[in-house]
Parts: sequence; C-alpha cells; structure tokens
Amino acid sequence: MIRLHKPRLRQLRIVALATTGLLVASALVAPASNAQTVPQAAPAPALTNTIPGVDEIVSSPNLRQIANVPKVAPLDATNSDIAFQGKYAFAGNYNGFVIYDISRPSAPTVKARVLCPGSQNDISVHGDLLFLSTDSSRSDDSCNSTAQGADVKGSWEGIKVFDIKDKANPRYIKSVETACGSHTHTLVPGKDRKAIYLYVSSYSPRAEFPDCQPPHDSISIIKVPLKKPTDAAVIAAPNLFPDGGFPGSETGSATTGCHDITVYPAKDLAAGACMGDGILLDIKNREAPRVINRVRDEVNFAFWHSATFNNAGTKVIFTDELGGGGAATCNEAVGPNRGADAIYDISGRGNARKMTFRSYYKIPRANADTENCVAHNGSLIPVLGKDIMVQAWYQGGISVWDFTDSANPKEIAFWERGPLSADRPVGGGTWSAYYYNGHIYSNDMVKGLDVLELNDWRTWTAKLTRYQELNVQTQPSYLGW
Repeated sequence: MIRLHKPRLRQLRIVALATTGLLVASALVAPASNAQTVPQAAPAPALTNTIPGVDEIVSSPNLRQIANVPKVAPLDATNSDIAFQGKYAFAGNYNGFVIYDISRPSAPTVKARVLCPGSQNDISVHGDLLFLSTDSSRSDDSCNSTAQGADVKGSWEGIKVFDIKDKANPRYIKSVETACGSHTHTLVPGKDRKAIYLYVSSYSPRAEFPDCQPPHDSISIIKVPLKKPTDAAVIAAPNLFPDGGFPGSETGSATTGCHDITVYPAKDLAAGACMGDGILLDIKNREAPRVINRVRDEVNFAFWHSATFNNAGTKVIFTDELGGGGAATCNEAVGPNRGADAIYDISGRGNARKMTFRSYYKIPRANADTENCVAHNGSLIPVLGKDIMVQAWYQGGISVWDFTDSANPKEIAFWERGPLSADRPVGGGTWSAYYYNGHIYSNDMVKGLDVLELNDWRTWTAKLTRYQELNVQTQPSYLGW
C-alpha cells in the first residue's frame, strides 16, 4: 500500500453514525423495510484531525445525512450506479437492482429487489423500461446464469431489458449481446421520440475471447423501438479510433474501447472517457456519432473513467480512476493531480470545437492507507449561474465543488465515513453521488443507500429545478441566466 506522509490538518464536524443492522433477506422480488433512523448528534467541539475513526461520519456543517438503507441478501454484493424516475430511485448491485420509493427522502422504502447477477449492473431507465449492463461473462442471458469464462463461445455478456410498469414486480423481457459485454451504457433519446439508443461501452479485448477480439476501438449502439422494445438490437458499432487510441505507458492505460460516455442531447454533444483518451463527439446523427476532438494527459491521468459537461456545454470534466477504484490514492504521496478530475474548456463551433485543459480538482483531505479513494461518479447540481457538482470518491466520501472558474475549482461541502478497517485495505465507499430533486443520493458499495441534505446559500436555486427522470450520463439541461 502507498504510505501516507505527514497529513494536512482540517477542521471536522462529527455527526452521529447511523445504527447498522441487517434486514430480513428478500426473495427474488420483494417489498422491504423502511430506512434506518439517522440520529443527529449535537455538534461536537471542533477537532484538529485528518482521518476519522472506523465508520465515524464527518462532514462540513452544510451537508448532513438524513437516511440510510443498508444492503441485505441476496443483493449484498457491491452496489453500483443509480437512476431516477418520479418518486423512485433505481440502484444497481452486482447481484441485481433495487427500486426505492424516495417520496420521503428522509425515510426511503424498498419497493422491489430483483436478483439478476451480472456485474456491474450499470443501470438506466426510460418510461416503463429499465436497462442493465452485464460485463461479467455468464453461462447464458438469464437471471439464473452462473459465471463462465469469456473464452467459451457460448458465454454471454451485454444488455438486459426489464419492464418496470409495475414497480413492485419488474419483468425481464429482452437481452441484447454486445461485443466485449457492457461495462457501462448511456441512454440517448431518439430525435423522433419513437426510439431510444444505448451507447454501450466495453474494453479489454483478448485474442482468446471469441466475442471480444482485438482491436476493439468501437462502441456498440443498440436501438430500442419504444412501441416494441423486444425488437431491441445492435444496429451499429462505430470505430471511434480508426488510427488507434493511446498505446499505453508505464503510468497510463492503453485505449481498447471506452469506459463511459456522457451525452448532452440538447446540444448534440457527447464526451467519451476512453481509458487512455478523452474525446468529444457530435451525436446529431444518433446512429453515427463522430469524434471531433481528442485529448490526452500522459503525465497525470492513468484511466479516463467518466465525463460531465457544465450546463452551458462550454466545459467538460473528465475523471481519472487511478488504481481502478481499489487503491488508496487520496494522500500526499500521490498528490493533488493524480486520481483527480481534469477540467477542460470547450471552444469553437461545429467540427472546430476543441477542449483545452484548465486545471485539476481533487478532494483536499488525506485518507488512510486502508481506504480506496479516487475520483468517481457525480452529477451537476442545477444551480443558476454557477457550475457546481457533487461527486463520489469511494471511501473519500462525497464532495460538492464549484468549477465556475475553470482554473480555480474549490470545494464547498463534504461528507464521508471513516475507513472500513484501520488495519487492512477493505474496498468500499460511495460509488455514485447524484443530486436529484432537492437531495443527494449516494449508493455506497458496502453501506447501502445514503440520502443527504445540502443547505448552502450558493446552491439554493437548485431546488427550483425538478426532473421527472434522470439518468446522469444522459445529461439534461436546466434553466440558466
């Protein structure tokens, strides 16, 4: 493990930790219990400290936890991404997904648990449809499948489609196999509203994998007819790197596909985080996205993981998942520019648009050597006239930060748990932290669903924006000045 140098000091406010416990295990699809009560302790005296104790919760005064719903069997594997619709949150888990009723954010309840193993189970929703990504080679496409090597021709990976009209009883209705599986996928609304598209990202081909052959410089595009979703099929596999992607280095991953793509449909733009490359795409033709600009960071970026536009579409943030999410990289040994976010300004028009690097952002707190911590999934907070986002940092917790000045980003709020272990590395922490209709929802890999409340004068206008549906990688626009 990386050793922590002499830590920097910070002022913390200690908040009581929610009581943990196990709920009764559910069946394949079953209603479940209420959220845990999260007692709020009186503020403790300010401490001069850097790393909280095991499971101790610390935060800035303007961000507090109001609910937690722990994981239970059979969905006690790693939690992953989240999508939203109306009063529901849909949370992925390596063993399936959970539907939460969040009509009372301080007391979420479980509407359904669906057992359907296939990591990562990256998730999105549209109308009565829910989509899951499978990027672990399985014996077949059913929810009863078992693990099977990718070197077996009959193995399956790809997209699963569920009908969620009845939130208490989702129905599995369709599967679509994709080359190299589906690590993540991004929902893209069709311009005629008769269909939606899924941009499927996958990577790491090998000669011995029949369905994942090198070179793999493409994404898969699935078209889903909304009137007949069971006709969903791969309709294109555009090569995004016809001249080859980044070849790799001692510190950076080679590009063999993309990890994640964020689309901004209102502006016909997309940003691809593609292992060793960051790309800007024109998606006016949904079935034929075109790369119009590409950037690399061969000094500080190890793995281009995800992307977020600002509301104006004049900036894009790329994250670097240094260590693959399993390493302790939030310390002075690694420093502030690695395992961080990179902010790029977008200038020009049409095919002449280009990205220009402005600065890095990383949480300003040192973490323990036992804590996996690196930049991960986040979303914009729809603040008028400002560029502010909330972001997950695994065991580094949740950070709310302002990048209105691209060259000088700054944190304005934070919340985190202490390490899962003081003695040995144990993976965990928040996978995704997203703002939705007035609250922040975090899917913690180990601890379950957390709900947080942000009270800050700089973000109050976000409460004016309400979404009926939110898939964060399908970035919506909101009213600006």
